[in-house]
Amino acid sequence: MSGVTVEQFALTLKVSVERLLVQLGEAGVEVSSGEDVISDDAKMDLLNHLRRSHGRESDKESVAPSKITLNRRDKSEIRLSSGQGRSRTVNIEVRHKKAYIKRDELAKEALKQQEELDAVRLAEEEAAAAIAAVDAERLEAANSDKQDEEDAARKKAEQEAQEIADETQRQQTAEQAARESASKEAAARDEESRNQRRAKAEDNGKTLHVNSDKRRRRKKSPTRRRNVSVNVDSQHGFEQPTAPLIREVRLPESIAVGELAQQMAIKGGEVIKVMMGMGVMATINQVIDQETAILVVEELGHTPVLVSDNALEEQILGTQEETGEQLPRPAVVTIMGHVDHGKTSLLDYIRRTKVAAGEAGGITQHIGAYRVSSDKGTITFLDTPGHAAFTAMRERGAQVTDIVILVVAADDSVKPQTREAVKHAKAAEVPLIIAVNKMDKPEADPERVRNELAALDVIPEEWGGENLFVNVSAQTGDGVDKLLDAILLQSDLLELTAAKECAAAGVVIESSLETGRGTVATALITRGTLKRGDTIVAGEVFGRVRKMMNEDGEEISEALPSMPVAILGLSGTPSAGDELVVVNNERKAREVAQIRHNRARAKKLAKQQAAKLEDVFSQMQNGGLKSLQILVKADVHGSAEALRDALLNLTNDEVQVKVISSGVGGITESDVNLAAASDAIIIGFNVRADGAARNAIKESNVEVRYYSIIYEAIEDVDAAVTGMLAPIVREQIVGLAEVRDVFTSPKLGDIAGCLVTEGYVKRSNPLRVLRDDTVIYEGELESLRRFKDDVNEVKSGTECGIGVKNYNDVKAGDQIECFERIEVAATSKTT
Repeated sequence: MSGVTVEQFALTLKVSVERLLVQLGEAGVEVSSGEDVISDDAKMDLLNHLRRSHGRESDKESVAPSKITLNRRDKSEIRLSSGQGRSRTVNIEVRHKKAYIKRDELAKEALKQQEELDAVRLAEEEAAAAIAAVDAERLEAANSDKQDEEDAARKKAEQEAQEIADETQRQQTAEQAARESASKEAAARDEESRNQRRAKAEDNGKTLHVNSDKRRRRKKSPTRRRNVSVNVDSQHGFEQPTAPLIREVRLPESIAVGELAQQMAIKGGEVIKVMMGMGVMATINQVIDQETAILVVEELGHTPVLVSDNALEEQILGTQEETGEQLPRPAVVTIMGHVDHGKTSLLDYIRRTKVAAGEAGGITQHIGAYRVSSDKGTITFLDTPGHAAFTAMRERGAQVTDIVILVVAADDSVKPQTREAVKHAKAAEVPLIIAVNKMDKPEADPERVRNELAALDVIPEEWGGENLFVNVSAQTGDGVDKLLDAILLQSDLLELTAAKECAAAGVVIESSLETGRGTVATALITRGTLKRGDTIVAGEVFGRVRKMMNEDGEEISEALPSMPVAILGLSGTPSAGDELVVVNNERKAREVAQIRHNRARAKKLAKQQAAKLEDVFSQMQNGGLKSLQILVKADVHGSAEALRDALLNLTNDEVQVKVISSGVGGITESDVNLAAASDAIIIGFNVRADGAARNAIKESNVEVRYYSIIYEAIEDVDAAVTGMLAPIVREQIVGLAEVRDVFTSPKLGDIAGCLVTEGYVKRSNPLRVLRDDTVIYEGELESLRRFKDDVNEVKSGTECGIGVKNYNDVKAGDQIECFERIEVAATSKTT
């Protein structure tokens, strides 16, 4: 094919001649005007030039950085408190490093890619123009003889065009990969930035630790502050628990709300809130019982562990077992009886004639116990005037008495205090020996004494009973030896033994605070050997045995079982009946005493010691009262018997009235102690309490009621029993309506058109539907209408519409019975 001019080639490519001249010049083809002829080689040079120019990268220009990293510093201050309650200011500097990416870079890259696409498209258009030129040349050479050359040129042009298309495809693929890579890089940069911000936030939340490399003390100045470096990479920060912490809460029989909250490691207000949700109102210092504490602990998700009141004591004291060989010990005997029946004279005679080491002096009044030695054995006597100590021991569960001697005057027979002594002895379940005193008087009648005691279920041995009767005289001494022999015989039958080689233990008989000596406690050793210098705990007090004295007032170094001893060195005065135990060291003794003191205080706050007559009904509703216990004292025996029998007749199926004791004479301290131990109410008929009893009433909170008319006492107790009874619910029919027809209402359903034949029908009363005089449904009224009006009541002889709630089977001829339930207060006669 022959060459063409530049102007013809520009016309074929559809570009201006000037631009084509420039492109040819850049391709190295020397042309000067549009008339110059270019060959096929020049065309190939132009094609190669365009291919290289479109595929090469543009010169890199100096542009602004696409990524900027900034280092920042934040300064703040914190106040740190010192151990002396002061504070200091510390400067804290936190360094931040942030990277910012220029967002218009992607836009520039997209613009560049668009320009490249436009260039490729322009190249394609130029290639297409070249192909068209080749076709035009072929047409011009149609008449030429060189057909083969034209075909070759055409094939060559097609090949060149295909190469241009392939190059364009490759450029598009590369551009697509470049775009994807740029997008991934941008996403990775964003993720890295988020991770840096997250890590920085976590570092800022960690606990800041002050660098303690330099700990030199400096003089404090209000105007100088120290710069402290902070380690934000420390691993000692606080971490949130992964699961709730479940605690084992030890619950004794009673516990204060504040102590319960402390064991669960929560605030007391949360415990009070839970108890309010359970319907129990309490303060943080209030004592609650074990059952309530269990419900609170379980509600808060913890595990309750039940412990007895003595668990902590046993844990501290250890197991105090009675080890060693069991050896015989003397019997412990308590003397009881009426004050006028010669008990003191009998004790004085025994003390004066039978004490081995001579007279005991006045020690009996101080220590309340002494020993009698004879050829047949040794006996320990306990002097308990008024039986107060005996009652206190039984109330605390301490049974130290082996035998009870009941002194009865033969000329006076049985008296109220005699009956009281019999009741105490039976309650303690100990053998009872009766000493019939004053046998030297002419009017003595021992058989009368035996008959009256037999009425109290104290049967003499010669009558087939179990009680020994001995006739004695405190003035002449007749029968005293027989009495001692009877005691020793009873002691042999009991086979009393105790171990000597073990930790000593005993029971406090009485205690006092003496001038110059401090606390003096009289104790009866029950096992082991108590030595001077031992650390002991007795009830709520503790101490070290500084000094011990026997019944003669002589100082001793050790005390054996069944031996009474006066002890000096306790921190306070223990109560009668408190157990005395030897412990290993003083610290344990102090802990046990404190535990017992807290327990006694908690019990005093949690429970009243006696039942109040006004609160009987409320206690019965709470299930806290099973029976009403009463102690009766009257001026004469007949009044006491009549009042006791009348009160016992008030017992019914639901409430039981128990008369635990009835006697003649004034109310004594012993009566108050017995009522407090039994949660009883004292009724005094024409009698009053003495001074000691009044003090005991104030301390024990026992309720005492005085009466002069027997019927008033019976009515008050009957009213209390009646209040304890459940009310009786009775039904009363108030109206009857006959169903004449049944209508259907789109809103109310079936409505019975009725005529009230008897009484009245009231909306609020329940009803029954009767068919053939048989109840087929019992329920409530849903609607009661008179014509179109809603009414509350329809009386006899009036028509009305009745809608039965949840029942649509009412038929004509049925009867609707309206009734009401009435609560009738129950009385002892109604049951």
